[in-house]
Amino acid sequence: MTPTSDPAAQTAVDPSADWWRHAVVYQVYPRSFADSDGDGMGDIPGLVSRLDYLADLGVDAIWISPFYSSPLNDGGYDVADYRSIDSRLGSMDDVDRLVAESHARGMRVIMDIVPNHTSSEHPWFQELLASEPGSPAWDRYVVREGRGADRGQPPNNWRSVFHGSGWSQIRTPAGEPTGSWYLHLFDTTQPDLDWDNPEVHAEFRDILRFWFDRGIDGFRIDVAHGLVKEAGLPDFDYPHPDEEKQQAMFEDDIAHAPFWDQDGVHDIYREWRSVADEYDPPRVFCGETWVPNPERLARYQRPDELHTSFNFIYLEAGWNAAAMRRTIDETLANHAAVGAPPTWVLSNHDLVRHRTRMAPVDVSGARDLDRGLRRARAATLFTLSLPGSMYLYQGEELGLPEVVDLPDDARQDPAWHRSGGTDGTRDGCRVPIPWSGDAPPYGFGSDSATWLPQPHDWADLTVTRELGDPASTLEMYRAALRIRRASSALGEGSLLWLDAPGDVVALRRPGRDGTDVVSVINLGTGTVRLPAEWGTDLLVSSSDDVAALSTDDGPPSMVVGGETALWLAATS
Repeated sequence: MTPTSDPAAQTAVDPSADWWRHAVVYQVYPRSFADSDGDGMGDIPGLVSRLDYLADLGVDAIWISPFYSSPLNDGGYDVADYRSIDSRLGSMDDVDRLVAESHARGMRVIMDIVPNHTSSEHPWFQELLASEPGSPAWDRYVVREGRGADRGQPPNNWRSVFHGSGWSQIRTPAGEPTGSWYLHLFDTTQPDLDWDNPEVHAEFRDILRFWFDRGIDGFRIDVAHGLVKEAGLPDFDYPHPDEEKQQAMFEDDIAHAPFWDQDGVHDIYREWRSVADEYDPPRVFCGETWVPNPERLARYQRPDELHTSFNFIYLEAGWNAAAMRRTIDETLANHAAVGAPPTWVLSNHDLVRHRTRMAPVDVSGARDLDRGLRRARAATLFTLSLPGSMYLYQGEELGLPEVVDLPDDARQDPAWHRSGGTDGTRDGCRVPIPWSGDAPPYGFGSDSATWLPQPHDWADLTVTRELGDPASTLEMYRAALRIRRASSALGEGSLLWLDAPGDVVALRRPGRDGTDVVSVINLGTGTVRLPAEWGTDLLVSSSDDVAALSTDDGPPSMVVGGETALWLAATS
């Protein structure tokens, strides 16, 4: 789908500096979005060729996962050069064109930045390996002497998120082990930088300016909560000491882990915010911040730090009315205290797609993906009515499920390999998305082979199949985004909870021109009649299981089926 209209004739990007407070941002995982050269891997020119699709979808910005030079040991999150483009994905000229054409279509461009670690092929780490202990090159990374008389044991008990020890022994150029170890909270090819070193600070300030000067509108910050480690690098009392996987990244005790969410990380973001504010309009940041509660999350959004951070706590509330409402309340209250908007997300490149994640499991252990899609559509529609910004992940607008049956030899997630094939959920959400046709590669590129194999039953989930079908997931997304942008103020303003029956969660949001929006989600399985005062003017719904029914003794009211969400227009 190449651009069919003149970008110069389209609406330029909104100049307002606070666009990020209510934006809908679409995440592109570039290797899996669109392939321009037939090598089976998506690239930047492929993304440029699909910009009209994104503009028509109705998003305000695009967040693009890393396209820096990288050995791709961890999907590009192992960066070898922060100022160059991986030749398999394009060139600097391609990035300049991407920015210009996105802006011409009214969309901003957010890049990924990876400040916790580099690739082991980064020149800094290669210099470390080639130099003597104690040289300045060693001070850029978290390097410590090993334990034991021969220093042959790791410096502490920290584990890798991708399984196994979080430490690897440094070897001489001849391959002999030394008594020094480097920290890698992720893969062995991703050594952690030492943010106690002023040189690291200066380097990343320069990287920010390099890309801001090229017109990039902001950055999503990978592992934003992990840059600073507790002084002394003490052992951690793991809550699940017998489990090989490092669980603390996702559990309530994350705040106590000496490698996550340390207070010193906020000084770094104050420094970065001063760089972003040098520009007109100011550039923006969104943090990947895994923290245990909304209060800790809001700290990252204080006025002189990050603009937004992903609210994973809401994502983890799942398909549960009480947890959903409680999390929304706590998030809004804590963000209001620092004057920041929430940022909602249901899927991304690291998580099982929410169609699969929300699918109920039967007694045999199988997931009901039809109900999973019904729930995913309802959850998305309801979330889009919340105040703040929202991030969408490529393919969720098509209703794509997680691909759970990839061949072992196709998998590339380092967690899969480090766990001996027992973990590694990320490949399944990164399978290239389908655009057209009845068989792989579904218009993704000109060749039948894709870097991760596509399922053979995705023909009904292609863009061309769903476009124009009022019952499709794609058209529901398009309708909701059109309403959110054009006829209501859903991304801004206040929220009023409504007393709702059963497993229904309902709220009222202020709209423009005197018309409010009532947003309703029925998390139960039974049909529910809504109060008549909520109205019957249906704006959009996640399923066709809704109807306006008249009564003999009062005004008509809406009836909504189970696992369904809807928006109603309500006159103020």
